[in-house]
Amino acid sequence: MCGIAGELRFDQVMADLHAVADMTRDQARRGPDGEGLFGLGARAFGHRRLRIMDLSQRAHQPFVDNDLGLGVVFNGAIYNHHELRQELAGKGYRFASTGDTEVIPKAWHAWGPAALDRFAGMFAFALWERDSGVTHLVRGRLGIKPLYYSQTAQRLRFASTLPALLAGGMSTPRSIPSRCITT
Repeated sequence: MCGIAGELRFDQVMADLHAVADMTRDQARRGPDGEGLFGLGARAFGHRRLRIMDLSQRAHQPFVDNDLGLGVVFNGAIYNHHELRQELAGKGYRFASTGDTEVIPKAWHAWGPAALDRFAGMFAFALWERDSGVTHLVRGRLGIKPLYYSQTAQRLRFASTLPALLAGGMSTPRSIPSRCITT
């Protein structure tokens, strides 16, 4: 189990990395093996890591693929990541880690949202596109992994737990439905 958090701003203001750090820190029990933060203008993301599939630092999150212009914070497991990795490698994609996280941005780049139909597992993630500014909040079709959000006219914040949203100063949380919300 890991913990993810983030903020997306809609009012041309920089994302509040301190609030994302507070939300991420509140989820320390979900991911005692590491913490990561990433901010890019109006977007900020946080991750608490529980090392399971790839024990190395190469799978540290937020995971950013600069060549593809994609980044992800991920909670869950993609059980068929070995098969997907092999298929993507056949298409010319190169991998730096052995875990399932890195498969997500490469699969998204190769197949777009149709990649979700190829993932066998339980997951919730936020995937952002550097160049378009689009962020996708996604839950697996069974909705096993939690992902909550709270939104105002100025911003949207999300986290794996309700207390983390409260730690970030948000109220009126909602659960992300299974599949995808694009902002």
